[in-house]
Amino acid sequence: MDKIQFILPLRKQEFEILRKIIWLVYVIFCSFTCPAQQTGKVKGYVYDKANEPVVGANVYWEKTKWGTTSDANGYFELEKRSDDRQLVVSYIGFTTYLMEVTTPDEPIRIELESDITLEEVVINERRIGTINSRTAVVQTQQITLDELFRAACCNLAESFETNPSVDVSYADAATGARQIKLLGLSGTYIQMLTENYPNFRGAASLYGMDYIPGAWMESIQVSKGTSSVKNGYEALAGQINVEFKKPQTADIFSTNLFLSDAGRYEGNADASWHINENVTTGLLVHYSRDSKSHDANGDGFLDMPLTEQVNVMNRWSHRINQYIAQYGVRYLHEDRTGGQTTHGAPAVLHGSNPLYQIRLNTNRTEGYTKQAYIINPDKVESMALILSGSHHEQQSTYDITPYNVYQNNLYAGLLYEKSFTPVHSISTGLSMNYDGFNENLTQNENRNVFDRTEVVSGAYIQYTLNLQDKLIMLAGVRADYSSLHHFFVTPRVHIKYNPFEWLHLRASAGKGFRTANVLAENNFLLASSRKIDIAESLDQEEAWNTGINLTFYIPLFGKDLTINTEWYYTHFLKQVVVDMESDPHAVSFYNLNGKSHSNSFQIEATYPFPLRGLTMTAAYRYTDAKTDYRSSEGKTTLLKKPLINEYKGLVTVSYQTPLKKWQFDVTSQINGGGRMPSPDMANPLWDTEFKSFTLWNAQITKYFRKWSIYLGSENLFNFTQSNPIIDAGNPRGDFFDGTMIWGPVHGRKIYAGFRFNLDRY
Repeated sequence: MDKIQFILPLRKQEFEILRKIIWLVYVIFCSFTCPAQQTGKVKGYVYDKANEPVVGANVYWEKTKWGTTSDANGYFELEKRSDDRQLVVSYIGFTTYLMEVTTPDEPIRIELESDITLEEVVINERRIGTINSRTAVVQTQQITLDELFRAACCNLAESFETNPSVDVSYADAATGARQIKLLGLSGTYIQMLTENYPNFRGAASLYGMDYIPGAWMESIQVSKGTSSVKNGYEALAGQINVEFKKPQTADIFSTNLFLSDAGRYEGNADASWHINENVTTGLLVHYSRDSKSHDANGDGFLDMPLTEQVNVMNRWSHRINQYIAQYGVRYLHEDRTGGQTTHGAPAVLHGSNPLYQIRLNTNRTEGYTKQAYIINPDKVESMALILSGSHHEQQSTYDITPYNVYQNNLYAGLLYEKSFTPVHSISTGLSMNYDGFNENLTQNENRNVFDRTEVVSGAYIQYTLNLQDKLIMLAGVRADYSSLHHFFVTPRVHIKYNPFEWLHLRASAGKGFRTANVLAENNFLLASSRKIDIAESLDQEEAWNTGINLTFYIPLFGKDLTINTEWYYTHFLKQVVVDMESDPHAVSFYNLNGKSHSNSFQIEATYPFPLRGLTMTAAYRYTDAKTDYRSSEGKTTLLKKPLINEYKGLVTVSYQTPLKKWQFDVTSQINGGGRMPSPDMANPLWDTEFKSFTLWNAQITKYFRKWSIYLGSENLFNFTQSNPIIDAGNPRGDFFDGTMIWGPVHGRKIYAGFRFNLDRY
């Protein structure tokens, strides 16, 4: 009882923050809104002639920019103002639908006709690759297939080359592990979702970005700051959700073949079958291999690991009237080999002295089901049950250091949503997450076993206030109980206010928690001679995140110049510090004793030029991330986090010729300098800072009726980090380190590919 009484009351600082948030909501509500005539909300479904839902159809009021898109079930809802009458529904490949709405409260059914009578379709406007949602209360970017096709995009890790918000870089020069960063924080603080349920946690977080083939994805949604409480308590910096191709709307058959001069080749294929009007299924297959050894700098180590991956997914969809069900299973196998080479090829022995080699063998199985029932379409009332499970095993050897990790995960979520009126709606639900870890590490002849089981069960409620889409407030709170960290509460508030049609303002504040899986999430650090030191009784990480976003839509020569400015601040109350500062020959994990924060400011401008088919995006981001690190004397020092670029600039230009015959894409990334982990002052083998650098990527695509070919180059001007591996000539010495990575470890890559799709419509 004493523990509950101690945990339940909010800290004084947290209470003051919540009080200010509530006061801000009250001031905005009272000061900037005015009574408006309630004219109702238009709700309905968009189908094709085959009675299949049309996903992503544009639904808007004629002669306005007030609109939305249909969801995975073809459903949409749109606020109706007093002067809105003509509703327009459009989608590529279908005839535009126009209707007059006189009774907005009655759900409507819209059936689009396929535009198949034309021998040739004239495209008047180019589809947008990255969509910044105007209606979502949480700032969200949707990366569509059109954007993904602008680069090689072999997997999720390579899908953000044209995105200014998300950074993806190699974590070390031996395993090919990728690190994703958002708001100046590492990927462990970003919640990864697939089809809106949590995925790739713990043991899968380090290489999970490579586990999602680019050809499988339908879209990616990126949101910054705290997300909705319905998705859990873990999103401290943001959220990335991946939507796979769905059998209801996917092509009958499509394939993507890829080959690069670096020796990588891969094949992707997917097919969908409509068994009857209620049941559909899809099969997705992927195979890739990096078969060529590269050692451009001659340090005796592979610049990139040799990998081989097999990836298969089967998914089903079943719908009967208001009942919808989805099922899916997936299997992945991957081998990685990195380390020293002999005459340009990997070898087991070099004379009588074994080579320093790193081998990782991974097997992963997943399964999920999503069951939903629409109780009352008129009131947007529904219930859903989500169940998912995975088994992940990684058996690895870092030279003579074996490390194995096995993780079982189970997730269950029960959701209920209802819209009482066009103004008021709620969402509530229950969730449970189980993680079972078995890890064993043998280092310096000492075998350490890290077994851990955590069960977190919780409940949430979220309220939405929508005043004619002019002012929207999303306020939610969830309470969870962890078998390791006991009871904790997660409050979050989002506000969206449109004082003018050309200005949208968003503000958010909320809390986030996560349990650190230090070894599973950081085992790439074993690619060094550093000793691993993990403190006992690590706290659950806890942080506040606040953010402000201003989006301007400025009419210019008949087009909208979109300028997006944002600022996010993350303040850690508790954190597990990854310390490579206090001892250059060790990496320590311990609880924060002091301060830790991250400031991120970004401005982005996008403009579709009057020259039809030409678009350009320019962005600049500044990051200030600092943490208190302990010294040998027991004191703490506030330092910038290492290996983080202080700023980043991005310029992308894309031109698509009339009738979509050719497409030309160029991307320039300007990466600012930053701080390196502190070297050994007695023998400093690396600099204390790294300098800024620029990368260029380019691609040309030729489109035909059902297929396309593309040719491109990554790192066009062949910039690489010199000496990415410290003391490469003595890999078993005290100074060897393959984790001091701040730039690309591979040079110029030239690639080519072929895409073919047999469209269902």
